[in-house]
Amino acid sequence: MSTLDVRAEAVTVSPPSPAPVPPRFDFDVAIVGLGYVGLPTALAYHASGSRVLALDVSSRRLRTIAARGADLIDSDRQRLDAALRRPGDFRLTGDVTELSRAAAIVVCVPTPVDHQQVPDLAPLRAACATVVAAARPGQLVMLTSTTYVGCTHDLVEQPLRERGFEIGRDVFVTFSAERIDPGNVGFAQEVVPRVVGGATPRCEEEGARLLSRYAARVHRVSSLATAEMTKLLENTFRAVNIALANEFADICGALDVPVTEVIEAASTKPYGFMAFYPGPGVGGHCIPCDPHYLLWQLKALHVDAGVITEAMTRIAARPRRVVERIRDVLGRAGKGTLGARVLVVGVTYKPDVADLRESPALEIIDHLLDVGAEVQYVDTHAPHIHLDSGRERDSLADPGAFHPDVVLVHTRHHDSDLAWLDGDALVVDGTYRSTDIAGRVLL
Repeated sequence: MSTLDVRAEAVTVSPPSPAPVPPRFDFDVAIVGLGYVGLPTALAYHASGSRVLALDVSSRRLRTIAARGADLIDSDRQRLDAALRRPGDFRLTGDVTELSRAAAIVVCVPTPVDHQQVPDLAPLRAACATVVAAARPGQLVMLTSTTYVGCTHDLVEQPLRERGFEIGRDVFVTFSAERIDPGNVGFAQEVVPRVVGGATPRCEEEGARLLSRYAARVHRVSSLATAEMTKLLENTFRAVNIALANEFADICGALDVPVTEVIEAASTKPYGFMAFYPGPGVGGHCIPCDPHYLLWQLKALHVDAGVITEAMTRIAARPRRVVERIRDVLGRAGKGTLGARVLVVGVTYKPDVADLRESPALEIIDHLLDVGAEVQYVDTHAPHIHLDSGRERDSLADPGAFHPDVVLVHTRHHDSDLAWLDGDALVVDGTYRSTDIAGRVLL
């Protein structure tokens, strides 16, 4: 009978590998760019309990913020005061090497257009290159600046891949356009939904988690491109409807019909209508700029966008139309433009902010000066202006002493008092809503 010799081999069992230790960061989020979007965003995160690294390459801007001199709504001013009293979890810095200390990096730099309405990507390219160079494993990078479809891939995702990172595992890339309306106290950041898309599903998840630190609602979309296009639609929608409202103002003027009354009447319809009001032009960092990022991209693809193109052409022409109205009003009063004294009330692009970016008033003043008018302005929010032509002006301390031939009401701040208006002065209301002087307004 044979014997089966069974020999058991010794098996060495290795202890389980320790779980990877998550990277440690000194800050929950870094905000790159502390302008009209970045600073309120940094304050919103800090107010929600996040440790915030607030970075701007402008030492002047950092000094302004530290001195509590930034243009903010009252609630954000209070938040800034509270944040500056806690430097341990709210750090102002201009040192880009500190970005490696933050778990998430949010890019909030401007995306302007040049005088030919061509996108100027230089600030965004520089910021993204800095962020990519500083990135380390475990970080999330979120782009919030409005730009063309594919920009997050081009300036963030692909450069990170080239550095050797696996997107969605080593680092996370997301896009969530800002939704801040400067000076508008009716919509706090916390209550405005945020849209986020990611380079991968895991990126999208991490981006939503970051935004949920302060936003009450986060709407997730399937891709970076979808999130980017969403923002372009939002502001293009506004641009097209503002151009339409301006056109209706001209039509109503020709037919001697009060356009504001028409809009308010149409607004009583509970569906299918949204009120947009005419004005002297469109300013700020969104509406006059963002649609041009879409048109610029579509032009390269030979895609026609006639409605958007025409709307942006009309918006760009609006300041000159205001100058034509002023010249017409003077002419009907038997006065020429040469030597006419024109006073502009309010030069910021919207009420109750100190923001002059893309303000139609600056172009209007330059055009009036070009045709020989003597132009001054009054605005407590903008004590000094520098025009594209190189001319400069200071706000008048006593506008009544100027004795204007015609007054252009461009921006009505809530603290504006027009009691100084001379009874003989002609008034052109660029806002179409100055009811306190309606009996004297010439549209």
